[in-house]
Amino acid sequence: MNKLKQFLSDLRANLWFVPGVMIIFSVALALILIEVDSTVKAEWLADYPRLFGLGADGSRGMLTAIASSMLTVAALAFSLTLNAVTQASGQFTPRIFRNFMRDRANQFVLGYFVSVFAFCLLVLRTIRGADELKFVPSFAVLVGLALAVGGVLVLIFFIHHIADSLQITTILDNITDETKESVKRLFPEELGEAASGGEKREAWRAEDVKNWTAIPSPAPGYVQSVDADGLLEYAAENNLLIRMRRGVGQFAGSGATLAEIAPGAETANKNVRFDDKKIEEINGFFSLDRHRTIEQDAGFGIRQIVDIALKALSPGVNDTTTAVECIDNLGEIVGEIARRRLPAPVRSKDNVPRVLTLAPDFADYVETAFDQIRISGKANQAIFERLLTTIQFVAECTSDKARRIALGKQVVLIGEYAEQTLETEYEKEKVRLKLNEAKKIFGE
Repeated sequence: MNKLKQFLSDLRANLWFVPGVMIIFSVALALILIEVDSTVKAEWLADYPRLFGLGADGSRGMLTAIASSMLTVAALAFSLTLNAVTQASGQFTPRIFRNFMRDRANQFVLGYFVSVFAFCLLVLRTIRGADELKFVPSFAVLVGLALAVGGVLVLIFFIHHIADSLQITTILDNITDETKESVKRLFPEELGEAASGGEKREAWRAEDVKNWTAIPSPAPGYVQSVDADGLLEYAAENNLLIRMRRGVGQFAGSGATLAEIAPGAETANKNVRFDDKKIEEINGFFSLDRHRTIEQDAGFGIRQIVDIALKALSPGVNDTTTAVECIDNLGEIVGEIARRRLPAPVRSKDNVPRVLTLAPDFADYVETAFDQIRISGKANQAIFERLLTTIQFVAECTSDKARRIALGKQVVLIGEYAEQTLETEYEKEKVRLKLNEAKKIFGE
């Protein structure tokens, strides 16, 4: 199941999949219409000469023109897509490259033009003139003309879409929406029952187990996803305790330890040798690839927005407004995480600890979102003020004491950094006002 999910995710990020499917449908449509034309009597078509009165030469000429123009426009669309991707990657961050490749609108436009091209080619080969066994697939020719007219509308839509997709607000909105959907899907994500206090103590005793067996990574790459349910069931069925050493979003080199396994409580500290087959089976619950994805890695969405903010705050760009928009969107994502219960680090089956997970907690998400922006935004009053405002918003999304402590640390750090880097008393006073407002939320 995990491999299937990764395969489907990879298909979504490929430019060829949607166009390939559309070409198959266009081929099927052409064959069906040609078959229909071969069964329709010519007398029926003669009643509508303006629709079906085109001869063999005229049909050939029109379909040839449509096919050549569609292929030309497809090449233009592909070129515009690559130019847009290159521009956005260079201006904002290379991490958003795959976002453009995953864009369904871009895939549909490319697929539309190449599928019309394929449709026209198939219909062209069936046309026969007067000196042969005359056959003109009038229905198919008419549909080809309609598809060509539709291509004009698709081209206009594509130009608008490319222009809109290059706007920073659109890029940030897309990343934020996709990340929030990932957060809603992942949290709370329970791998069996949440561990109770007793289970946590049992897990800490498991740390003292001496006979851990390492599960090496079969290939280098980022951990894209973990089949959590499957891993728990496998551990329970085989009486194992599994400890993850690489979490989703982390890089594992060739041979690096993905996880460790040990006998369960019934056979703890006994010398049990795990064969290669079992190691291979556990490897199957981990999906690795050369890049990170948002599907099971909400932190990657945060990482993309942070990278855009850092690029905006770099001396060569110095775009404070873009950085402020990034902070606003980060607040929306972290606020969504703050509203949800994160999975327990120890997962159990039938009240027996089985899996020790490795995943970021709320404080990790907060640090990823705000630490580097705070450092890169030195001597920038607007950045400090917006960070404080955003943290206030996130704090209002949760009443959990530990989470508020993590947010409170950020408020203190921002205040200290502002005092150290801002040059004028006016700027410092403005930040102090925001700082005092933020501290009130934390009861200080």
